[in-house]
Amino acid sequence: MIDNSYETSRQRMVEEQLVARGIHDRLTLEAMLKVPRHLFIDDALRTRAYGDYPLPIAAGQTISQPYIVALMTQALGLTGDERVLEIGTGSGYQAAVLSRMCQRVYTVERVNQLLASARKVFDKLCYYNIVAKFDDGTMGWRQEAPYDAIIITAGGPEIPPPLVDQLVDGGRLIIPVGGQELQELQLITKTTEGIVIDRLEKVRFVDLIGKHGWAN
Repeated sequence: MIDNSYETSRQRMVEEQLVARGIHDRLTLEAMLKVPRHLFIDDALRTRAYGDYPLPIAAGQTISQPYIVALMTQALGLTGDERVLEIGTGSGYQAAVLSRMCQRVYTVERVNQLLASARKVFDKLCYYNIVAKFDDGTMGWRQEAPYDAIIITAGGPEIPPPLVDQLVDGGRLIIPVGGQELQELQLITKTTEGIVIDRLEKVRFVDLIGKHGWAN
């Protein structure tokens, strides 16, 4: 049985942190309302699970602030039928939110400890449309491409060409682009003539460090 005692906290999170800041996509709001964020963090931090800030997880990583998760998710414009690639599983929370909004989520994590923990929560919640693997995600997951959308949950200095290549025409990729201290959240749309970049807002993510020359 899943503990439902956090429902009021999730409702307050959605109303005060998301809707109040302009998150309006119905699927995003419904997913954030349903996914039990407190299960993706350590027991000692669960009373803070729905606060308006990121929280530490294992391996020096973080679970993003709820608003940032919602902002990135909403920007992908999902309708329910998509195949989505996530680079950087982390706690698993972002993948869980996406899984409530699309056909299938493919997620890649390079820290085995994080991936193992996330998989346990996916199984507990019966989120069976999430496919996860342990790997360096900087080159994507070419065997399962193409994707309708790609989300990169760590900062990098540039838009990664290998991942753009794995999008369908009209597909969307969202990534924090910039240096270690500050990045700009960019939404890239792939067209037959190239890419279109929409710049959303300033953010701060951990670095994506891969072995292929650009940061993960």
